[in-house]
Amino acid sequence: MDIGVFSAVAYTVLIFLATVLLVPINIRVSGKFRLLDYPSKNSTHKVVRPICGGFSLALPVMAGMVVLQLTGYAADFPSLIPLLVGSFGILIAGFFDDKYHLSAVWKLFFQIVIAIFMFWGGFRIELLTNPWNDALVLGYLSFPVTLLWFLLIINAFNLIDGIDGLATGIAVIVSAVLILIGYRFQNTYLFTLSIFLFAASLGFLFYNFPPAKIFLGDTGSQFIGFFIAAISIAGSAQYKGITAMTLLAPILVMFIPLADTLLAVLRRLKYRKGIFTRDHHHLHHKLLRLGLAPRTINFIFYFITFMFGLIAIGFSFADKNILFTILICLAIIVFVILYIIAKKELLK
Repeated sequence: MDIGVFSAVAYTVLIFLATVLLVPINIRVSGKFRLLDYPSKNSTHKVVRPICGGFSLALPVMAGMVVLQLTGYAADFPSLIPLLVGSFGILIAGFFDDKYHLSAVWKLFFQIVIAIFMFWGGFRIELLTNPWNDALVLGYLSFPVTLLWFLLIINAFNLIDGIDGLATGIAVIVSAVLILIGYRFQNTYLFTLSIFLFAASLGFLFYNFPPAKIFLGDTGSQFIGFFIAAISIAGSAQYKGITAMTLLAPILVMFIPLADTLLAVLRRLKYRKGIFTRDHHHLHHKLLRLGLAPRTINFIFYFITFMFGLIAIGFSFADKNILFTILICLAIIVFVILYIIAKKELLK
């Protein structure tokens, strides 16, 4: 690992502190320019809150990338410029959505444009993990699979961001798992940038945990999803010891957001609604209606995410066939529980 332990700790502390210091400034600026979320009858919050908290999280991460670019780490981070440009693009797209409430079509359009740019910039899925054999080379299918990957991860975080602290806390756990995966495979790119996201997400969680003083907004949730999607699939030119594990890990640890996204799509197809139509039937909304407090829901989802994170880490150390079988069984059990909860609410 070319970045030393001291540097890793220094980046973590500095980005954490930068985020913590930026949030109060963000709150004041948001109030001045009326970048606020006003509660409605369907809202889970009852007071006005700043909506563009994602800037407080994203800016320290992007500043860290600029520092890397300027301090001689070019050999280990050759794709920082496309990642910086893409990060800025998704941040601005999220801001316009928070401020002007863009339609789902426009939101999807911006996401597709940014995903295409990232593919052009070298962030591509060229292999698919096969636990029982060699990885599958995608060839010409690399483009649509990469596009789908970005859209899936971005919107999974966007949809799960429905109660205070949920998306931010999951981001902390996902990035922590990616740090360990990056270290395990001597992947400096994944290791370092996951540290950036971990530190920023943890700093923001201090203000975002229930009762939140500021919301991520689409500015933050889309940035987190984009960043995780990008650093997980940076091309072999950026990696030392590249492995399809870097793609499999976020799929495992993001089970809750991905399951929620799948249920949302199935629900909207069942009722013949557009799959991008907003509703209040996500998993966290259903648990709220069952009487659980936001903090309780957060801890439940954190725990499930943590358990799947352990499985993802285990994949890098143990026999893949055994762990993959365990994963399938656990996924079926958890998904059945989630489906029962969803079905119970839909029948009301």
